[in-house]
Amino acid sequence: MKHFLAHFILCLNVLPAMLHAAAPLKPNVIVVIVDDAGYGDIGAHGNKLVKTPHLDRLHKESARLTDFHVDPTCSPTRAALMTGKYAHRVKVWHTIAGGNHLEASQKTMADIFRFNGYRTGMFGKWHLGANLPYRPIDRGFDEWIGQGDGGAGSTDDFFFNDRVNDHYLHNGEWTQFEGWSEEVFFRKAQEFIRSSKKNNQPFFAYLATYSPHSPITLPDPEIVKKYQSSVDANTAYFLAAMEKIDTYIGDLRATLEAENLTRDTIVIYLTDNGGTHGTKVFNAGMRGKKGDVYDGGHRVPCFIHWPGGEICHGQDISALHAHIDLLPTLIDLCSLKTPNPIDFDGESFLPSLKNPATPPRERTLIVERQRTHIAQKNTGCAVMHGPWRLVDNTQLYNLKNDPAQQTNLFSSQPEMVMKLRTEYETYWQSVSPEDRQRPITIIGEPRDAEVHLHSSDWYLPQAPWNHMLVARGTAACGDWNIRAHADGNYQFEVRRWPREAKATLAGIPNFQKTIDAWDASGPKPDLLYGSKNTRFKALSVAFVRLTIGDDIQITPAHETAEHVTFTTALKADTTYQVTAELLDTKKKRLSGAYYVYGKKSPPSPAK
Repeated sequence: MKHFLAHFILCLNVLPAMLHAAAPLKPNVIVVIVDDAGYGDIGAHGNKLVKTPHLDRLHKESARLTDFHVDPTCSPTRAALMTGKYAHRVKVWHTIAGGNHLEASQKTMADIFRFNGYRTGMFGKWHLGANLPYRPIDRGFDEWIGQGDGGAGSTDDFFFNDRVNDHYLHNGEWTQFEGWSEEVFFRKAQEFIRSSKKNNQPFFAYLATYSPHSPITLPDPEIVKKYQSSVDANTAYFLAAMEKIDTYIGDLRATLEAENLTRDTIVIYLTDNGGTHGTKVFNAGMRGKKGDVYDGGHRVPCFIHWPGGEICHGQDISALHAHIDLLPTLIDLCSLKTPNPIDFDGESFLPSLKNPATPPRERTLIVERQRTHIAQKNTGCAVMHGPWRLVDNTQLYNLKNDPAQQTNLFSSQPEMVMKLRTEYETYWQSVSPEDRQRPITIIGEPRDAEVHLHSSDWYLPQAPWNHMLVARGTAACGDWNIRAHADGNYQFEVRRWPREAKATLAGIPNFQKTIDAWDASGPKPDLLYGSKNTRFKALSVAFVRLTIGDDIQITPAHETAEHVTFTTALKADTTYQVTAELLDTKKKRLSGAYYVYGKKSPPSPAK
């Protein structure tokens, strides 16, 4: 009897631990999104030139969505991916001019994973807003490293970055890291994975490369030589960058293997729009490329790999799907809860992942190229229904018989045209209200002690969005909308150049030696400052004017001054329009001030 009681007590003690050990673990999730690569930039898809052995292997081992679509340009795709909603609905309609700021009230993929106990990390290109409340660390990510918001050379990036040994925003602070930018991102993602395992915490990693988007610089240009005999210089650099990224994807998977995490980790690979330079080599028979609303502009690869999950592997899923479907699908795959009910535009394709033969639900999807300050109805759009594509509401194609979209059936298929036009009209009425809502930067909030306003966010048709346009002295002027976190005095440091350039308002940076070195080192496509084609232009700045709401201040600019600082009182919960201008001796505007740093004034010293 004593032995029985002892055994019974032992079982009672062990049973909870056994049940805990047997409880299903939440799978880790890694989403890799590559910038400007298309459906055809993978060997497994038929490209005979590019070398992508690791992506080919991932393709072989994954569920493959072969009719998967994103938007034709960068920020809209990322907004839709992060929210499960159409980009137009969440106020993202461009890559610059304030049109790339994901509406602050929206819950993101990272928000949802963090709500479910995941550690969340973002490595690479965000492109959904540069200041509070739009940064990755404001949108659900615990860890963040990136080159500003839009990428190397954009006005929110560190001025001297060229993608090798660059400065990065690491959780909001500029820090320099050695290596090529993609190497840095993959290395940091692997560190994140190891530390998450060490802390016994499931993780969500969003790994968003900047390459092979131009400008392309590589730490080892030798890799370019093998492509230069077959293609032009830009395409050679593009293919070399793809090969390097492929190598890092192999390293990432090797890390999962080494940490014994492969079985319990979902790996998703996709790209953010149709192809660019690579379309000259191979485009999988499609018409169009990045920016186009033909399939070549928005049909992209999407691989989903989860060895420990009950999903198919090594099989194609041919039903129509899109970026807006990934978040609802991950919620189902990982059994996630949402903080509040969310009305997604997308839908879960888990049934197809379990059985690719599952008949697809009849549905219509829409992608857009909205890049204008006034929303353009019936243009820059593709309405998709099964094999049908209604392009710009004037062209109709059936991809089953015409995958290259060469035969316009608009006149011969009036019923299908009417059906898709009706679907589009319903969509438009749903997404267009307040679709050009301006982003509002919060200033003086402790989580972002100093905001960096820059000209890429000017609400202009042609905003000077990169340092090269600033170097040329582009004669443009826009404004920003800000809101103070608390009542008080605020300081605004107005500049022609960013701080790190160490240049005067009326002068130019001492950067010529760097450009000359680039020129002498051999051909590099799309260098950040235009290389021989661009030299810095000085502006004869004599005064600086700052307008914040009704407060207008003008101050002389000393010839040795790098900036002029203004102080003004702001009220909390009031939106102010900010305009900074560089003026000549007659107080005539030369251009807007491209860079403004704003923060709450320090308290006055006690008397």
